[in-house]
Amino acid sequence: MSSTKPRVVVIGAGIGGLTAAALLAHQNYPVTAFDLAIVPGGCASTFKRKGFTFDVGATQVAGLEPGGIHKRIFDELELEIPDATPCDPACAVFLPTESQPIQVWRDPERWKAERQQQFPGSEPFWQLLNTLFQASWKFQGRDPVLPPRNLWDLGQLIKAVRPDTLITVPFTLATVGDALRWFGLADNLRLRTFLDMQLKLYSQVDAEETALLYAATALSVSQEPQGLYHLQGSMQALSDRLCLALERERAKLRMRHRVERIHTHNGIPTGVTVRNAKTGETWIEPADIIIANVTVQNLIQLLDGTSDTTTQQRMAGYRRRVDKLPDASGAFVIYLGVDQSAIPPDCPPHLQFLYDYDGPIGENNSLFVSVSHPGDGRAPQGKATIIASSFTDPRAWWQCSDYQALKQHYTDSAIARLSQYFHLTPETLIHIEAATPRTFAHFTGRDRGIVGGIGQRLPTFGPFGFANRTPLPNLWLVGDSTHPGEGTAGVSYSALTVVRQILS
Repeated sequence: MSSTKPRVVVIGAGIGGLTAAALLAHQNYPVTAFDLAIVPGGCASTFKRKGFTFDVGATQVAGLEPGGIHKRIFDELELEIPDATPCDPACAVFLPTESQPIQVWRDPERWKAERQQQFPGSEPFWQLLNTLFQASWKFQGRDPVLPPRNLWDLGQLIKAVRPDTLITVPFTLATVGDALRWFGLADNLRLRTFLDMQLKLYSQVDAEETALLYAATALSVSQEPQGLYHLQGSMQALSDRLCLALERERAKLRMRHRVERIHTHNGIPTGVTVRNAKTGETWIEPADIIIANVTVQNLIQLLDGTSDTTTQQRMAGYRRRVDKLPDASGAFVIYLGVDQSAIPPDCPPHLQFLYDYDGPIGENNSLFVSVSHPGDGRAPQGKATIIASSFTDPRAWWQCSDYQALKQHYTDSAIARLSQYFHLTPETLIHIEAATPRTFAHFTGRDRGIVGGIGQRLPTFGPFGFANRTPLPNLWLVGDSTHPGEGTAGVSYSALTVVRQILS
């Protein structure tokens, strides 16, 4: 490995951090990545209990198809794409009191027929989404840098623009709520609720707040020729492949090591303080380039306490912007190992339930559920896994007087809700485990255990979001706080952007 290349430290071995580390190591940069968890992958990692393999957070993947972001990156790294099956339907959505779900089919014509049956009179709205998606997807495939922060970034953005991109411009400042009003659909309770449920998964906010251009992609990417995929084995297959690339390129991956601080001199990063979680030993790891695969809130915390006046001045406006962000969501997740008899026949791999129109999308009033299938590597023969997650306010979990009682209440409530669809009894329930924002904070280090990024509202999506370039030269941000947002495909794209910027 060439010693003339700048030394790179990557903070966080989630999919974004691993991707950036692998791509730079492939270019002969000396790379060291640190993560406090036991296994890499961040919110797309796994854990094992009693023969069951549970996906920690993310349970489905986009971007495995030819031209998809994972396929592009794995081809660059000369890696095999993990085995996977398309999710069809991508999701089965159950609205309150309804026994038949809304099926989000992979076949575009079948999905068109489904939505016309479910939401009569809404087709002009869906056609607008499709038009915006087609233009946005082609634009994104030309690798624009958003938001641009220097002339090179701006040049990449301009190169990605084509005449067909211009159709999206009038809609840049519109939300999904605006589009519903344009088509006289604002009072369609079933449609709005369906959109709120789906968009909460992908953008962290409801239809009223989600940027229309972001929603056009989020709501269309599950159809062919794109699609959502269920990985064979577990979500760990993604990080396992990337770790193979790191090992091959002789990059260093240090698990159970927490980065506690970023050091700078005259506004330039010089290294990080690292603590070995097993021994407690600390040291300063020198670095010429630092890539932070963390939340934007964590990035500010890593720079707290610096006496470097230049750093303080350059980060002042950035810090104010972070402080003004709306509160992010956490997640309550229940992991069930069950007998196969608990699973209804022909159960889709992903389901979404809302139990009361008057309740929130979250706090166990809505659940996003992933179910293993026989032979997919997640459960012993004759058994299955059920993973159900619900958005929750992180503050409730940090400020409660009896954490264990609150956790048990949520667990009991989730099992009761799930029992309305699954056959959950003492005989079929083999393993029960739950995670809260405090769990995610402990294992991932994410600020307050928040999940899914900063929300794709108009002030924080795409051209208005947080850039991969920070105000400090050679300090980069990757992950779900940056364009294009959450999901393994999104954070991989942010990593690819950072690597292109560094190589430029």
